[in-house]
Amino acid sequence: MSTAIKPKHIGRNISRIRELKDMKQEALAQAIGTNQQTISAIENSETVDEQKLMEIANALGVSVEAIKNFSEEAVFNIIGNTFQDQSAIYNCNCTFNPLDKVVELYERLVQAEKDKVEYLEKLLNGK
Repeated sequence: MSTAIKPKHIGRNISRIRELKDMKQEALAQAIGTNQQTISAIENSETVDEQKLMEIANALGVSVEAIKNFSEEAVFNIIGNTFQDQSAIYNCNCTFNPLDKVVELYERLVQAEKDKVEYLEKLLNGK
């Protein structure tokens, strides 16, 4: 029985990072100048050449080392350690009055419409 360590599946790591970043294969393909089928093939392969790996890392906004050393357990540990205090999640107080923002937006929309009317009247009077 062999106790050799199985190498990390780089394609699977790329796939998981892409999914965590809520990116579709088509978007990644477009970012590196290829097609969705190529991304699918890359994600199904255990190894990826260094140049392509650098392009993918740049498109995903991570380092090549992050792709090579990606660990789902580490991600869950980071999330678990970040959100220990559940009360902090629900204790969000607005520092502004939402109605004031609605009124401000409405006033800006009314002013924009007035500006449009004024501009159109100038065009009509100019002809």
